[in-house]
Amino acid sequence: MRLIVILLFAIGIAWPAAAGGTLVLRGGGVYTLDPARPWARAVVVRDGRIVYVGDDAGAAPYEPGARVVRLDGLMVLPGFQDSHIHLIGGGLRLTRCQLKGLTTAEAIYAAVAACAAKDKSAWLRGAGWAPEAFGARGPSLAKLDQIVGDRPAFLTTEDGFTAWVNSRALAAGGVSDSDGVVEGEAYARIRAKAPKPSPAQYREALKAASAMANRFGITSAVDASANDDAIDAYHAADLANELTLRLVAAQIVDPKDGRARIAAIMARRDAVKGRRFRADAAKIFLDGELEQETAALSQDYAGKPNSAGRLKADPAQIRLAVSALNYHRFLIHMHAMGDSAVTTGLDAIASAREIERDVFGVNEVRVRHQLAHLGLVAPASLSAFAKIGVGSNFQPAFLLADDRAALEAVLGPQRVGRLYPTQTVASAGAQLLISSDWPSPTMNPLEIIQYALTRQPLDGSKPPHQPEERITLTQALAAYTINAAWASRSDAETGSIVVDKRADLVVLDRNLFETPVGEIHKARVLLTLLDGASVYSDPSLALR
Repeated sequence: MRLIVILLFAIGIAWPAAAGGTLVLRGGGVYTLDPARPWARAVVVRDGRIVYVGDDAGAAPYEPGARVVRLDGLMVLPGFQDSHIHLIGGGLRLTRCQLKGLTTAEAIYAAVAACAAKDKSAWLRGAGWAPEAFGARGPSLAKLDQIVGDRPAFLTTEDGFTAWVNSRALAAGGVSDSDGVVEGEAYARIRAKAPKPSPAQYREALKAASAMANRFGITSAVDASANDDAIDAYHAADLANELTLRLVAAQIVDPKDGRARIAAIMARRDAVKGRRFRADAAKIFLDGELEQETAALSQDYAGKPNSAGRLKADPAQIRLAVSALNYHRFLIHMHAMGDSAVTTGLDAIASAREIERDVFGVNEVRVRHQLAHLGLVAPASLSAFAKIGVGSNFQPAFLLADDRAALEAVLGPQRVGRLYPTQTVASAGAQLLISSDWPSPTMNPLEIIQYALTRQPLDGSKPPHQPEERITLTQALAAYTINAAWASRSDAETGSIVVDKRADLVVLDRNLFETPVGEIHKARVLLTLLDGASVYSDPSLALR
């Protein structure tokens, strides 16, 4: 039987989700995320559901006629759930000119030339170039005009906040007096002139990003700000039974738009709900970014009086929008980077909870809301997440991707010393979430988990920043599985390995609890199951 299973992996045949099939995973470390039974040795799956969790002896009666995988010490986890990602946006990058990882100007120029020769789109789009590859002078406008002179070119950095553009792109956006590197308003004006992707391109992007997610063991995700075209693509793929992960889309809401916008997203939510896709989350941007000095702070940016940044809407408008969304049972997902934005978001949710209690007599938390990013959190707000019942969603890779010198210049040393207070918020009892915010800077949960555990580069080349804010492996795995399921309102079905839950599982090549912390990122996903069917299998599993 084991030989048959190995051969199936070797020739790349995915296990079907057809009714009647039984799969037995046995002989490994099964970390269940179930407090009643944290560890097991075996899991049995039938018809897409978990029917047994326990020791190997208890799994033996299921083996006759079943597909059996002898794990031989491998680790089984619930499928990872990315609670803050931009799946189609990142997928579009995968289908465009790839510049990530190139370390010299010459290599980037050569890659752009190759892309321009191959890609005949109306605009040449690409992403991933590193500013340091060009040195102090930066990328050349003249060189990009030489390489791509027949159409606009728009090439972003990995974080997506800066673009290198040619003269045709500058003209299209009505931008003058630029050296070809644009940010902020100029960036937005040029980007707005680029042609929208077609429905077919959106579907291609979804397919590419989903394959990457499955390869990393991800079985569920929340698109943290999905536009109408992305929602159409998700819905169409769901109707066609093409989705290889469960998806929740957060529809963008500007509190200034009032009731009309909420009515529109309610109609959209009800129209697209399907088998593996829902659009029952709402995204509110409370502020901007620390590096760009657009995050809303309680005190001024360093050395700049009257420069604390601004909220994107009036607090009264935010409270009204949050109360309405809470009443209509949307999962509210707020971008909050600065401490003033975090406080405003928490206050708005607390107000909505009070209205629900005082007007409707509801005492329990019925809708799960979250604040994402949390670059700075005021001391008085640290315990509010737990008190109000709000998820705290951190992106551990940000700390390593951010330019620390630039952040210290805009925040000062005291505030830089309390960035991303992950452990402090978690220790205060908050529902801790960690996620990627992919496409910046990595989607891989195992890399992100190591960042959260170490707060230093994967190779350990720099000392940890605020080591007191490191979290434990137990916390990190919960944040990526059962807590994320809580946040997407799917914890009754997914997020832990429990009888009757859906068989969304991942098999790793090693037990993370027996792996040195600095080597967690080296662990590989060997098998990803969604509803008990293989959506990814590593060919190396055939060598075991």
